[in-house]
Amino acid sequence: MRTTKITLDTRFNDAFGPVTLREAVRRMKAHEMACTVEPELLEGKANVFCDCVERGFTPLRGEIMAAYYVAERDATLDAFDRGLITEGELLQKRIDLDRQVLGHLSHS
Repeated sequence: MRTTKITLDTRFNDAFGPVTLREAVRRMKAHEMACTVEPELLEGKANVFCDCVERGFTPLRGEIMAAYYVAERDATLDAFDRGLITEGELLQKRIDLDRQVLGHLSHS
C-alpha cells in the first residue's frame, strides 16, 4: 500500500480547478470567510492548521485541531469575561491549551 505525505504544497481540485493546500488557505483567509469570521480568529485558526499540516497531520486532523484550539481559547476568554474564572486561571488555561495542542505538534 502506497502512502502519500500531505503538505501545504499538495495539489487538489477545488471548485475553481487545481490548487495547492497553501493557496486554498490563503484564499479562505482573503475572501471566503471574511464576511463571517473575524480576521484575527481566522488568522489564528489558519496558522494552527498550517502548522498541523507542515508537521505531517492530515488536513482533516489539522482542521479539527485548529478548530478545537480556537474554540477552547474563546471559551476560556468568555469564562473570564463573565467572571467565572480569575485572571490567573485564564493565563494557566492558555498555557495548558498551548502545551496540549501546540506542544503536541512540536513532538510529532
